[in-house]
Amino acid sequence: MLSKLPPALGGDNGLRALLTDLESYLPPKQIDTVARAYQFGADAHDGQTRKTGEPYITHPVAVAQQLGRMHLDVEAIVAALLHDVVEDTDATLEDLTERFGAEVAALVDGVSKLDQIQFRSRAEAQAESFRKMMLAMIEDIRVILVKLADRLHNMQTMSAMPTEKQRRIARETLDIYAPIANRLGINSMKVDLEDLGFRYLYPMRYRVLDKALRRSKGSQRQIVRKISEELGRALASEGIAGDVIGREKHLYSIYRKMSEKKRTLSDVVDVYGFRIIVDDVTSCYQVLGLVHGLYKPMPGRFKDYIAIPRVNGYQSLHTTLFGPKGLPLEVQIRTREMDRVAESGVASHWQYKAEDRADATPQRRAREWLSKLEELQAEDSSEEFLETVKVDLFPDKIYVFTPKGDIMPLPKGATTVDFAYAVHTDIGDRCVAAKIDRTLVPLRTALENGQTVEIVTARGAKPNPNWLTFVRSAKARTAIRHHMRNLRSNESIDLGKRLLDRSLKDLNSSLRKIGKVRMKEALDELGLNNTSELFEQLGLGERLAPLTARMLLGKSENSAENSEPANLVIAGTEGMVVSYAKCCYPIPGDAVMGYLSSGRGIVIHRTCCGNLINFRKQPEKWIAVSWEPEVKREFHSQIQTDTQNKPGVLAEVAATIGDCGSNIEQVEVLGRHDDCSVLSFLLLVRDRTHLARIMRNVRNMPNVIRVNRDCA
Repeated sequence: MLSKLPPALGGDNGLRALLTDLESYLPPKQIDTVARAYQFGADAHDGQTRKTGEPYITHPVAVAQQLGRMHLDVEAIVAALLHDVVEDTDATLEDLTERFGAEVAALVDGVSKLDQIQFRSRAEAQAESFRKMMLAMIEDIRVILVKLADRLHNMQTMSAMPTEKQRRIARETLDIYAPIANRLGINSMKVDLEDLGFRYLYPMRYRVLDKALRRSKGSQRQIVRKISEELGRALASEGIAGDVIGREKHLYSIYRKMSEKKRTLSDVVDVYGFRIIVDDVTSCYQVLGLVHGLYKPMPGRFKDYIAIPRVNGYQSLHTTLFGPKGLPLEVQIRTREMDRVAESGVASHWQYKAEDRADATPQRRAREWLSKLEELQAEDSSEEFLETVKVDLFPDKIYVFTPKGDIMPLPKGATTVDFAYAVHTDIGDRCVAAKIDRTLVPLRTALENGQTVEIVTARGAKPNPNWLTFVRSAKARTAIRHHMRNLRSNESIDLGKRLLDRSLKDLNSSLRKIGKVRMKEALDELGLNNTSELFEQLGLGERLAPLTARMLLGKSENSAENSEPANLVIAGTEGMVVSYAKCCYPIPGDAVMGYLSSGRGIVIHRTCCGNLINFRKQPEKWIAVSWEPEVKREFHSQIQTDTQNKPGVLAEVAATIGDCGSNIEQVEVLGRHDDCSVLSFLLLVRDRTHLARIMRNVRNMPNVIRVNRDCA
């Protein structure tokens, strides 16, 4: 084929290399179409040169060559050769449609830089261009593949540009194009874009790292070769056909790891990577066992992306091992097909013309992500669109909108409460409900990119301590904890005052009888500033009420031997300074005692609790406790059941508990035998009567052997 090319086509400019690549997978007729496109582009760009001094046509040819290596179809290759002709020459889209078809013309139109549009600002111009590009990409994903190849070649030949322009383009590449390549699974292009972006954005840092790596590469290569040979021998001994590839980390990944984890170069460089490529999935898992037998695996560092692929379609087994002399080895195990997908992503099995192209998993996933962008077409601000799309490319950040359309950045997994505190601390403190896209949702609902969030507040509302279990942002956590500290202080002051007054009444006195003068003398003796400090210490269990009462009355500790202990009446509404032990789960109606725990206030235990043996050594910290006649809240209680091992028994027991008006908070299987299972249920109950009714109904079930509620 190449020997028959006309002289005009057989020269330099990279065409011969391009056609050689294409001949490996395109039929001769399509090769002729590519040659015609080259001639058309060369004529259109005739006389134009790049900043480097080369003929302009070398750039489109290099872009097409990049796509040829990815085995894209003929329309994408032709569009790559012609992607600048409409913008930079007299050629029109009609000319392209007439000569090469509407499909090629649409691709070229999608890739055009749109310089002819006038904008109010440079940022808006860039954002608008980006928006048009992304929306075109939804219609035809090949547009972004051409655009990525275009950006890669521009980065490879950027040395002739002014420094300021180099930095701007490098920043844009790292912020937008490299993450897109990563999201689409095109690893080879992502690595090249990142390293080139790093080189031009931080030239000094790049040179220092590059020099340091070159110095260490000799010893690195020896280690990589030695371990590769050892892994290869292990595969051969088990009769597994596979290739072992040792790799050195690329510069930008080393820099980013140093920057994010605050580590030195030596800590990062001494991590060696190996890729083992085998024929089938079964061999992948065989090799995993083999390498784990050869070197010890690091705990918690294994990931199975074969069973659960990444969002961009990437599949592989990842494990980290302790290599020779403790060197960490990162090993990836995958099939040849998976390796092709890892390097070329959506382009790896391009089936654009095929009817079953939806079955190409990476492409389908990429299209699912891109299709979500259609919702943003109606946005007024192109810059908002740019920011929203940019954030969607990074897995650790999300952007949501306020009702007024302002963009609010939040960490991934953030909830509506995080959003409320991000708007203002007062909004977070008083929030009672939230709406996402005008629909009411629970406050713990995790937010997703592009949602509009509205917070409903109420006067007098306060933060709920339970929010700490699901908020993600530092601001929300800090604000909730600050409120809890103040709340705890107020509750402990109130409880301490009650404890002291009851202890004084046991000694035939009261706070009112003590008087201000004696109280002031006692505070001076204790080194306290005011009564609030004293009451808070008493409420938190840091000071004992009976001893303080005797001190206020000027009595010795022994004089209290015959006095009756103070009896605290509890209703379950005392707040955080009265808590209920999780070892025995006391409920109203149980015989209980209170233990003064320093810093925690009073912890209520059942009198049959096994932990009382330990606490009896400090009798001065125990306080008599009784329940209010009518308690208006629910308490946790735990029961155990022995059941027959039959299908559906757990569901039957849960239904019976639910019918008794109780909510199951947690279920745990404590033991299982051939014919019997031991189940533990954590329930919410009102009192002993309520619990007894639940246990009676469960005990009467045909598949339940026994039910009990043990003390710890």
